[in-house]
Amino acid sequence: MGTSRASWRNTTHDWSSGVDIEHLTHIRQNAVAFAPGGLRHLVLEVVAYAADEAESSDNGGHCTVALHPDGSVSVADRGRGTDTRPDDDGRAVKKPIMASKDLRFFDHPDAQVLPDGHPRRGMSVVAALSEWLVHTNRRQGGSWTQRYEHGVPVTDLVSIADDGTTGTVVHFRPDEHWGGAASGDLAGELTRLASSWDVLPVELHDRRARH
Repeated sequence: MGTSRASWRNTTHDWSSGVDIEHLTHIRQNAVAFAPGGLRHLVLEVVAYAADEAESSDNGGHCTVALHPDGSVSVADRGRGTDTRPDDDGRAVKKPIMASKDLRFFDHPDAQVLPDGHPRRGMSVVAALSEWLVHTNRRQGGSWTQRYEHGVPVTDLVSIADDGTTGTVVHFRPDEHWGGAASGDLAGELTRLASSWDVLPVELHDRRARH
């Protein structure tokens, strides 16, 4: 058995707010303001989260960004994994990083600035502005995956087999109607910008088919 959620201390997110629909709607209604530069900014938001995990990981972390032919992007890291703990009924509960406000950055005047020069807002921006997002999360205490559509979970937290590693994979496809589709030399831009994180080695693979 776990502990009562009411006793869990809020640090980066409010554990009691599993899905904040009002917050997600606010992001979608102001997409350009929260993700200036479109897909490039969304990728940097995810890499920034991987960098957080690298700073707290014994293995130092590592990040791989892949651009896929269907317009989606995956960001995989070797950090400790997103905090997931059992509640008082023994059910696994993941910190609601995708579907609720990041208390450190969102609406904060002194928010961290990402390498593109724009403020960091948190992973909920990525989820809210994506047609779909799948978060695979591996920790020493278990492994799970969950799918979101526009930031709202459409599956439960699904347990998957451990593979002996820890870390996260965030695979998402951004909405195209607000300018989220890739354009220009996205791979080159991301390679240059991602090098700003000294704590996190980043590899980029462009798997988009060219015929």
